[in-house]
Amino acid sequence: QVQLVESGGGLVQPGGSLRLSCAASGSIRRINDMAWYRQAPGKERELVAAIVSGGSTNYADSVKGRFTISRDNAKNTVYLQMNSLKPEDTAVYYCNAHMSTWSITVLVNYWGQGTQVTVSS
Repeated sequence: QVQLVESGGGLVQPGGSLRLSCAASGSIRRINDMAWYRQAPGKERELVAAIVSGGSTNYADSVKGRFTISRDNAKNTVYLQMNSLKPEDTAVYYCNAHMSTWSITVLVNYWGQGTQVTVSS
């Protein structure tokens, strides 16, 4: 069974930093793109940042220059470094990945369970 497990969320003051991690585990054959989404109360889930296996990235306009997505392919892990955090960054952050396994060889969309990020003084 394949799963994504996030860590690193928490409470931080405005202007502070947090680093989220998401590790994929299980009988993974291939990981294509990985991404972070977030969902604030009463709002739809939105893409924050994405990275493909070759390393190309894209970001939501609201986080450009403040957030950095990276991945360690050897560890099947994606990271989100969040700097200069604002109260409007408060949300549940979800890890997402398109992966294939040794039993299911097509790419399937997987989600983590989410980690809360709260930016408040």
